[in-house]
Amino acid sequence: MLKLTNIVKDYVAGDATVSALKGVSVEFRKNEFVSILGHSGCGKTTLLNIIGGLDHYTDGDLHINGISTKQYKDSDWDAYRNHSVGFVFQSYNLIPHQSVLANVELALTLSGVSKTERRSRAKTALARVGLADQMHKKPNQMSGGQMQRVAIARALVNNPDILLADEPTGALDTETSKQIMELLKEIAEDRLVIMVTHNPELAEEYSTRIIKLIDGEIIGDTNPYKDETAEEVKADKKKSKKKSMSFFTALSLSLNNLLTKKARTILTSFAGSIGIIGIALILALSNGIQIYIDRIQEETLASYPLTINAKSEDMTETILTLMSANSEKSEHELNAVYSSPVLNELINSMTNPKYTENNLKKFKEFLDTDPEIQDLVTELDYSYDIPFNVFYKDEEGNVIKSDAMALVEETIGMSFGNTGSMSSMMTMGNPMDVYEELLSGDDGELVSELLSEQYDVIYGSWPKNYKEVVLVVNSNNEISDFALLALGLRTPEEAKDAWNDMGEGEKLDTEVKSWSYEEICDLTFKVVPSASFYSINPNGKGYIDISETESGLTYMYDNGIEIKVSGIIR
Repeated sequence: MLKLTNIVKDYVAGDATVSALKGVSVEFRKNEFVSILGHSGCGKTTLLNIIGGLDHYTDGDLHINGISTKQYKDSDWDAYRNHSVGFVFQSYNLIPHQSVLANVELALTLSGVSKTERRSRAKTALARVGLADQMHKKPNQMSGGQMQRVAIARALVNNPDILLADEPTGALDTETSKQIMELLKEIAEDRLVIMVTHNPELAEEYSTRIIKLIDGEIIGDTNPYKDETAEEVKADKKKSKKKSMSFFTALSLSLNNLLTKKARTILTSFAGSIGIIGIALILALSNGIQIYIDRIQEETLASYPLTINAKSEDMTETILTLMSANSEKSEHELNAVYSSPVLNELINSMTNPKYTENNLKKFKEFLDTDPEIQDLVTELDYSYDIPFNVFYKDEEGNVIKSDAMALVEETIGMSFGNTGSMSSMMTMGNPMDVYEELLSGDDGELVSELLSEQYDVIYGSWPKNYKEVVLVVNSNNEISDFALLALGLRTPEEAKDAWNDMGEGEKLDTEVKSWSYEEICDLTFKVVPSASFYSINPNGKGYIDISETESGLTYMYDNGIEIKVSGIIR
């Protein structure tokens, strides 16, 4: 039934190797009471653990029912421990919050036994060990001998072929020890019982066979056994039961354990929930801050995108002139008062600006070929320095150029054109820039997704073709006076009167005016390409600007591209 052949067990401790068993060979009968004796550290418990499948041998072989265990998998060892072996320990190993009956039933849960059969077999096992009237008690309500009987009943409930007992009487008094030994002797009548003990008197009185170990070797066997007729069975013919605990059984046991120790479960759940909530809050806060930062960046860049121009003015000299106005200079002796021509230097730097040029051709090639650039930008758009020549007709039928800068110059009688830095500073990102190109989307979309996310359409719709524009208002549905002037909603005469009133010290009209959405979307304009401004000189020499005459301007307007306001966005 059970055969050990040259079993060796070594434990590696650092660089040293400790041999617990040194070639142990022994066979056991199907039913006998075997006691293994020996001093502490001789290998008794190691031998018992190898027989029970709790530990694995280093060398040799263990045959179970004629089958070698060399090729055993973890599942085979699990099935062997669950169905063929029962364990009785010195410390009982009972679950304190479960009843005696529940402790015995626990051994059947891995076998997939039904609840009714499980309860019946547990009661039978408890009755066999004399505890039929104690099955509803908790382990802490019982004596040491009674708890050991419960452990024996738990070991027997699966009807194992082998019962292994490790010092079952070590924690018991003499009288109780005798009772447990009588019980084990009775059990050994129909199955194999192997007991490890230090007590030679009990072993000699109750055991049918005593094996003595010293330093990992068998030195004595009072009733040796060797089955001469046994033949080794091939492993593929072995049919062992597999463990099978149902999901609902496992769930029920877990729930029962949680409900049994309510205080600990509540405290653990509370502590765990604090940790989970804390982590969730940190992640939520981190994610929220990141979303907020991304939104601020996107909104800022939507209003003020990063722009690289082909040619830009170098303001360094102007800034240095302003910064050095009161700085100390040492070009002359400190024996008189000298002038510091800051104003002249500032005017010189503004009227004779220095420019830097960027190689946008190569830069565009880089953007088009860099595979990572699209992941680093929200939108990438190319535009060219072509002016929007937009015109409209006033109520008197005059053709007016929709250019806030030109209208202001005409109103106040002062020109800002060709004044170097002054012109740049006044036109760069200032409210006189009324017309701007919309970012186009991907795959031929007229409007970028970025714009549709950043702006709300409060009336009408986004442009559906190149002949449509939208009016942009701020969060209060307002547009600047410059935009009103360019759109013809405020006449140049009104602006001129306001300028004159300001010169005379009169208080200007600050009344807030409004226009309906329908009025705004009824506005139409004409766009004239720059090439249409010029015609061949009648004398055949060069070209003339036809916009300088009223008839030429009217002709350009009549042949321009009509555009209309398709919607208002905020």
